[in-house]
Amino acid sequence: MGAQAAWRQAGPTSRASRRTGVRTLSLEAVLKRPRLCVCATAAGFLLLLAACARYLPDQAAPQQQQPPPPPPEVTLLIWTHPFGEYRELPDCLQLYQIPGCRLTDDPWAYPQADAVIIHHREIANGDAHLPPEPRPDAQKWIWMNYESPTHTSELWLVEGVFNLTLTYRTDSDIFLPYGYLVPRARAADGAPGGGQLSLSRRPRKRFVAWVISNWSATHARVAFYRQLREFIRVDVFGRAGQPLQGGGDSVVRLLRRYMFYLALENSQHTDYITEKLWNAVLAGAVPVVLGPSRQNYERFLPGEAFIHVEDFPTVKELARYLLALRGDPARLRRRHLDWRRSYSLRQPRFWMEHYCTACRAVRRSRGRTQTVTDLRRWFHS
Repeated sequence: MGAQAAWRQAGPTSRASRRTGVRTLSLEAVLKRPRLCVCATAAGFLLLLAACARYLPDQAAPQQQQPPPPPPEVTLLIWTHPFGEYRELPDCLQLYQIPGCRLTDDPWAYPQADAVIIHHREIANGDAHLPPEPRPDAQKWIWMNYESPTHTSELWLVEGVFNLTLTYRTDSDIFLPYGYLVPRARAADGAPGGGQLSLSRRPRKRFVAWVISNWSATHARVAFYRQLREFIRVDVFGRAGQPLQGGGDSVVRLLRRYMFYLALENSQHTDYITEKLWNAVLAGAVPVVLGPSRQNYERFLPGEAFIHVEDFPTVKELARYLLALRGDPARLRRRHLDWRRSYSLRQPRFWMEHYCTACRAVRRSRGRTQTVTDLRRWFHS
């Protein structure tokens, strides 16, 4: 629809902070409060050499060469449970085949922790303080955040504080998205959070659905919806519409009855592609997306797997296309569903897989450290 389409509106502006600096605690005080974490990057050229060496013919390998010893076990401290919601810490070896990880949320472990993982929201809201300085030698602090830049405040508080980033962005030090596809030939690894993508031949009777809990007239998605409903019917669910049935998979169960789903993000930023898209993919409803550019979405899934609102010059043209697909199920399947035969979907479980992925990164980077500079500039880029 073009970057300057009429329905696109500016998001909320960030508010100025009245705080004067980062708050830290003495070690005695911090031992009574919640927790943080860790990692570093490797040179791409060296990784390429290592990958090539791994696949050399057997005769080129040195004879009787002993494998290097595994990295030592590391302790990862969870500084605060995200959003104040306690969840049992996972067994990384059992769930994800990641060895050598000791996870703890005990603040008394701070002096011995190799890394501390800190969720941004609690620091920004003042619900928790940063760990005390000076930190133990070689300890890494990991910045974890899964909100968009529009909804991430007080970044100035943590400039120059962290050693690693853990987010949905592909250029994070530790990258773990909301969801990702796995070719079916590689999908049977037993890790939790996976799902086979079915391809039903039965036509669906319901047309377009939208589930929304955070309704704001300033959001571009609300402006888009108001235009789209002038041309086609959209069934709205959630706090702003019809109630959803209970259960953790209520959205997926609902979408299995619909042809299309409006996967509209609350703000538009690089790589900010959330469960809204992946719920539709899992349910077999074709997602109509509003978020980053089409090129950005295509880094995560095939181009035919979704319909981008900017593929059309106007909302009316998009509505006509959806109506045409509803009237031609074979065309719908051929254009937007046949790709599903080749993939399975993986949706990481919050926050278990995030902790284990961070722990693995800390083990691999033990003995190396760095400081994240210009965090705000990078995250808003």
